[in-house]
Amino acid sequence: MLRITEIKLPLVQAETLKHQDDQIKAAILKRLEIPESELISFEIFKRGVDARKSHAILYVYNIDAEVKNEAKILAKFKKDPHIKPAPDTTYQFVTTAPEKAVENTHRPVVVGFGPAGIFAALILAQAGFKPIVLERGKEVRQRTKDTWGLWRKRELNPESNVQFGEGGAGTFSDGKLYSQIKDTKHYGRKVLQEFVKAGAPEEILYISHPHIGTFKLVSMVEEMRSTIISLGGEIRFSQRVTDIDVKDQQVQGVTVHTGEYLPTNHLVLAVGHSARDTFEMVHEKGIYIEAKPFSIGFRIEHPQSLIDRARYGKSYSDDILQKLGAADYKLVHHAKNGRSVYSFCMCPGGTVVAATSEPNRVVTNGMSQYSRNERNANAGIVVGITPEVDYPDHPLAGIELQRQLESQAFVLGGSNYSAPGQLIGDFLANKPSTAFGEVTPSYTPGVHLTNLESALPTFAIEAIREAIPAFAKQIPNFDLKDGILTGVETRTSSPIRIKRDDESLQSINTKGLFPCGEGAGYAGGILSAAVDGIKVAEAVSLSLVS
Repeated sequence: MLRITEIKLPLVQAETLKHQDDQIKAAILKRLEIPESELISFEIFKRGVDARKSHAILYVYNIDAEVKNEAKILAKFKKDPHIKPAPDTTYQFVTTAPEKAVENTHRPVVVGFGPAGIFAALILAQAGFKPIVLERGKEVRQRTKDTWGLWRKRELNPESNVQFGEGGAGTFSDGKLYSQIKDTKHYGRKVLQEFVKAGAPEEILYISHPHIGTFKLVSMVEEMRSTIISLGGEIRFSQRVTDIDVKDQQVQGVTVHTGEYLPTNHLVLAVGHSARDTFEMVHEKGIYIEAKPFSIGFRIEHPQSLIDRARYGKSYSDDILQKLGAADYKLVHHAKNGRSVYSFCMCPGGTVVAATSEPNRVVTNGMSQYSRNERNANAGIVVGITPEVDYPDHPLAGIELQRQLESQAFVLGGSNYSAPGQLIGDFLANKPSTAFGEVTPSYTPGVHLTNLESALPTFAIEAIREAIPAFAKQIPNFDLKDGILTGVETRTSSPIRIKRDDESLQSINTKGLFPCGEGAGYAGGILSAAVDGIKVAEAVSLSLVS
């Protein structure tokens, strides 16, 4: 099999998401300089977009092709970096469970059923180890109802919300399925293939920035749950872990809030970045935990059409836009005060959502559906902070900072789960906003206009005020005076890391505890968390048979 990269075809000749097979075949034959009879088969491995010239936008393909006389072709193009042998991306299990069924006391326990927990449980189940999953929140459809309770009625369920429940925080997001992690073993491919098996559109296997959206994620998560159960796994909802039993630096079991004790020597802790009470319990148990960097800021909203024009040009047609979909962006600015400001979790054609998990606090996040057809674009505009400089006194000090900012946002928003907001022009001029302009904020329960000056530390406000006009040099009108800033964005990533050994993936001072995913400080998004779940499942599997 050959991997042919950088095959470029005009977008105007394409179907909605790709060119027709005959068009791609012709491009392959031309690139390889072979007759049609020598091409056995091909498939698209990756498809990106080159929109640097708005009048000549291209689809860029990486193709895997099976050909006759492969060795001859490779020899002919040995100096061409775009024609190479295709790597084997097939997933291989590191081990499988012994034929004899795993005894209950030896069954691995997975705490948390977000992307990391789902894939840790799935791989363990596929390998025959019959995991038990403990999820503090509810199953995904009931959880969705509880989440809407906050958005529509200002009623928060602390155990079932955007952060807690089946599917994890990624369920209420843009459903982005790409990351910048190094993935030499192609775990990401395994993740995408499992998602497709669970009902995701096949295009996620090849488009360069795949996403799914909340509605599709719900049914996919349910299907993956069914698969795990069919393989002997067990999933228990509304089961909050309150204690980890550790003796002689070895995990012995866990206790849930009902008082039930589950014995296990292999505990995967995949609780997500907002499980603050769990982090406190872990620290009290003497399990090594440390503060790590994260970011704080606001959500910013513009008309999606503004972003489309900036990215695709003013003359794009409706047909071109339909093929390309809503445009996104990625921005970074290094401020004069030494802080870095960047766009985070950009949601094209999406909405800003209430994402708190604790009473009397306000947290914002972004979400898009699969169609990405809402009026506004939104993204976090956030400032990096570090424990060495900003919260140096305690491993959990970052959590305390988050809580302070979220409580302050609750008050600034009117103490009813409305979010404090300000027009971009007023924010830059440091004056309170009193009326909305052309941009209607999408956040529910609602936005209370005010001055965001006191919503973040002074250094963050100064850095964001400097960054927005700088971003406007890359995206014209990014500093649109009627654009909306909504606060606060505090849960960009986990504020802690439960440090683990690089080889065994177990806690550095607690054998049998496998910190996993975003909450443990080892991922940042759906794909990277799922990949980490696979890695940890492999480590658990090897430990179980050793």
